[in-house]
Amino acid sequence: MNRSLLFALPALLLIACGDKRPVVQKTETAALEPERPSWVRSRPVSSAYYVGVGFASKARADHQESAKQNALNDLASEISVVVEGNSLLSTLDRSNRFDATYTSTVRTRTSEQLEAFELVDTYENGSEYWTYYRLSKAEHARIKAERKSQAIGTATDLLQRSRQSLAAGDLRGAFDQDVRALLAMRDYWGENDLVELGGRQVPLANEIFADLQGLTSGLRFSILPERCVLAYKDGFKRELLIAAKHGTNGNTRDLVQLPVVITYPGHTGKVSELKSTDGSGQVRTTVQRIAADAVSPEVLVRLDMDALVSKELEAGLVRPLVASLTVPEKRAPIDLQMPRVFMRSNETNLGQPMNDTGIGVVVREELTRRAFRFVEREADSDLVLDLMASTRKGGESNGFHTVFLDVSFTFRDRKTGDTVHEGGRQGVKGVQLDYPRAGMEAYKRANQEVRNDLVPAMLGSIL
Repeated sequence: MNRSLLFALPALLLIACGDKRPVVQKTETAALEPERPSWVRSRPVSSAYYVGVGFASKARADHQESAKQNALNDLASEISVVVEGNSLLSTLDRSNRFDATYTSTVRTRTSEQLEAFELVDTYENGSEYWTYYRLSKAEHARIKAERKSQAIGTATDLLQRSRQSLAAGDLRGAFDQDVRALLAMRDYWGENDLVELGGRQVPLANEIFADLQGLTSGLRFSILPERCVLAYKDGFKRELLIAAKHGTNGNTRDLVQLPVVITYPGHTGKVSELKSTDGSGQVRTTVQRIAADAVSPEVLVRLDMDALVSKELEAGLVRPLVASLTVPEKRAPIDLQMPRVFMRSNETNLGQPMNDTGIGVVVREELTRRAFRFVEREADSDLVLDLMASTRKGGESNGFHTVFLDVSFTFRDRKTGDTVHEGGRQGVKGVQLDYPRAGMEAYKRANQEVRNDLVPAMLGSIL
């Protein structure tokens, strides 16, 4: 009885546990069982057919289906799989760009598909069920050649469409068509697939993969301006113009609707924007709220590879292919130009000037460390800082004196007079053996709070 069914090899490889060919034993009831056919006693050998014999215990509810699967597994094992030297799988193996598990999986799923196999015979007794299938070698070769021809036709058409899309500036469409072309050929990645393209003989799957690589490696980003300068006078904001082109020298084209990822260190963590280029191959972004403590901050623009891959495509096959490609990117350094500060301070300890031992010294150190520039003339400044600090007696007990320190400060924009940031601390406590030293202890504690809290809060308000 002829059957025309599509049978995938991975399913064939799942052999049910405990279904090994049993050892035939003679029993007292053997005379009552049907005589075992020759194909059960000895596995058939044929030059014209691939042969598969399968067994299952009748203790299984699905013994007929299990025996069939085992027979087809057996049949498939006769069909040898050889990776051709100029095939895509061979190329990937040599380049070590894919691990052995991946290439083995591809070989397994693409090695063979069985069609037009036929059931020759079955045999059963009280406890066993056997099936015998065969597949014409000539018919298998004919069907395989026909299906491969169809796959080559589909892949060749998609490759041509991909190149047309790129010529129109649609790299996104070109990428999708190249990936689909590769998947159309996946059953033949290990085989010789020479075709004629543009007057030359090329291995098709390799050609498609090379085309896919060229799509990403040929992409060029540009960023204007090349350095992202963030200055106080501009509110620490800067618009950048990003352009995407493909090709080199005079043979370039703008890339439209290209997905890009734009990242930079933000005040509250990494900022990540997902955008697409417009009809001119450009995209704009505004960099702002930058992290003041970032080391060598920069704007990173890169191709959004995830957005290029259609969600409907088989991730297990596509993801390693895409991961092997060059991911184009462009970087623009960020230059933070902190404001110039003119500071006025009035700090006393129980009425006595603090001079160079007060909070103003700490504020100057911390802001200078963060690239603020202090100036001697108010007219040269961007910000004016007014700092007030004074101590007051809190009382004495058991020989210990208590003093409280009150601190306030205000940052104003010199040009507008607007308050940019203000803050302070009230009642910072200091205890010592006399009031002056208690006052100095209070200043010492306040200085630590200025370093840890007040200066970072001021930075957060202006950046």
